[in-house]
Amino acid sequence: MSRLSIITKDRAQATVEVLYKDLERRIIASPPGLCPIDLATSFLKMCHAQTCGKCVPCRIGLGQLEALLEDVLEGNATLETIDLIERTAKTIYYTADCAIGYEAANMVLKGVQGFRDDFEEHILRDRCTFEIYQPVPCVSLCPAGVDVPGYIALISEGRYEDAIRLIRKDNPLPGVCAFVCEHPCENRCRRNMIDNPINIRGLKRFAVENAKEMPREKKAPATGKKVAIIGGGPSGLSAAYFLALMGHDVEIFEQRKKLGGMLRYGIPSYRLPREVLDREIDEILSMGIKVHTEVTVGKDISLRDLRDKFDAVYIAIGAHEGKIISIEGQEVKGVVSAVDMLRKIGDDEYPDFTGQTVVVIGGGNVAIDAARSAVRLGAKKVSIVYRRRKVDMPALEEEVEGAIAEGIEIYDLYQPIRIESDEENKVKALWVQPQMVGPIEGGRPKPVDAGRKSVKMECDVVISAIGQGIESKEFEKEGIPVRKGVIAALDTGEFENIPGIYAGGDCVSGPATVILAIAAGKVAAANIDNYLGYNHIIETPVEIPVPRLADRIPCGRVNMKERDATDRVKDFKPVEIGMSLEEANQESRRCLRCDHFGFGVFKGGRIERW
Repeated sequence: MSRLSIITKDRAQATVEVLYKDLERRIIASPPGLCPIDLATSFLKMCHAQTCGKCVPCRIGLGQLEALLEDVLEGNATLETIDLIERTAKTIYYTADCAIGYEAANMVLKGVQGFRDDFEEHILRDRCTFEIYQPVPCVSLCPAGVDVPGYIALISEGRYEDAIRLIRKDNPLPGVCAFVCEHPCENRCRRNMIDNPINIRGLKRFAVENAKEMPREKKAPATGKKVAIIGGGPSGLSAAYFLALMGHDVEIFEQRKKLGGMLRYGIPSYRLPREVLDREIDEILSMGIKVHTEVTVGKDISLRDLRDKFDAVYIAIGAHEGKIISIEGQEVKGVVSAVDMLRKIGDDEYPDFTGQTVVVIGGGNVAIDAARSAVRLGAKKVSIVYRRRKVDMPALEEEVEGAIAEGIEIYDLYQPIRIESDEENKVKALWVQPQMVGPIEGGRPKPVDAGRKSVKMECDVVISAIGQGIESKEFEKEGIPVRKGVIAALDTGEFENIPGIYAGGDCVSGPATVILAIAAGKVAAANIDNYLGYNHIIETPVEIPVPRLADRIPCGRVNMKERDATDRVKDFKPVEIGMSLEEANQESRRCLRCDHFGFGVFKGGRIERW
């Protein structure tokens, strides 16, 4: 008889592996707004099913926790039950034999600490506080609330102009978002349960590129009210558009030579073509909006003057102040801020890096933009130094991959410690200290000293891309509250005890995404309109196509293609290539129309006006 045999996967185990994959997809597609206690209970049951049964805390304890959570959901618990759940979970955490038990208990502990109020609400009032305000996942995750299923359905029928009109009901910059939106709408797409999320941003770009010229939306009758917008970035432009649509007189005061904010002065044209940006700005200004460029509030005109001349003021100054890393040698020639560099490029002032070696410090989108721009500006070699792991970089994954394809080297787990200069006080090298991953803090491993010798990276230019600041001092002098470097406005854009002045976008949230800035402008416009004594309705009379039934067949996602790396590094022309008609037709028909099927139609399907 043979002593050993090769272990092979039997049919049952192979099926279980498939079920695990199905479960992963379901978790990925889990929509926001679910009852957290119900979800935690379901996860706990799965953990209990994994126990080997060896130790009592795991085998028996997890079952007790399940019963206690079920009591909360079924209305059989008291407030003392919450304390019992916490004590039981702690006991299991400290005594279970392996991770199956103690991490399951830890998950329950996180829930008790993270949403204790919801436990109390279930017990005291027999209800859940986590209500689904918008049941369609892609719409609920779009900060601006754009009707995603609606415009995808319109694209599938070739009605591109209607698709753009529907987008503009909530987002007046569809072309911009078609190129640079971080597409949070795709994160919980229910299509994940079948295969992969819909390429929503790619379809938006297809509609933008194929829509013919459309008539301007009809403005409401003039109100005679005047609103000043400080800052011509995405938030300021969005607020200006909607306020003008509501019939108010709007004037934008912009510090730079041109409008666009970080869209122009922070995002290179290979990602966002200038003609697309300029066309959308022109369409917004065609609503009758006046513009004052190269005007600095606090220097050329005061906030008080604007408050006296206008009925309301919206502050949307963005986050344009670049930060230089605080290390020895930061003041030498050849050390530049990524924000300053990209700002000059926005004004068509291109630095010359021909034949130079460039090192970029940072791991965000700004660092990637600076590095890829340096390649296009003639740099011989470009490297990115990041103190954490590459997988921890906050930059978009596709941007990181694009940089690597263009020959940019990424040195992760290296902490910059000093900049060495030559006899002419110019950058000679960047010294970095090797790091290793340490304890996890805030969801990411903290970098700690690896105990190795520091490394010298010879270079001619060091670009600092470690963050952006808010130029808020002049506003603080005028009484606008500032906390931790950002303007402290409420989530409505208002200020306590400062009527008529609003703020939003990056200057309030800190450096964030384009769509978040647009959403802030939309919120501010609605609330300013109410402050001025009106309640204008924004809507678009576009009829949405009837849903198709043949949308459940598994089908691969159409991803955006890119120009060859050896060609695209020679210019600042767009890197991505738009979809073909065949690709757009196939991709748009993958949409499951969650606005119609399931809970979507039960809740009314879509928000047709705001």
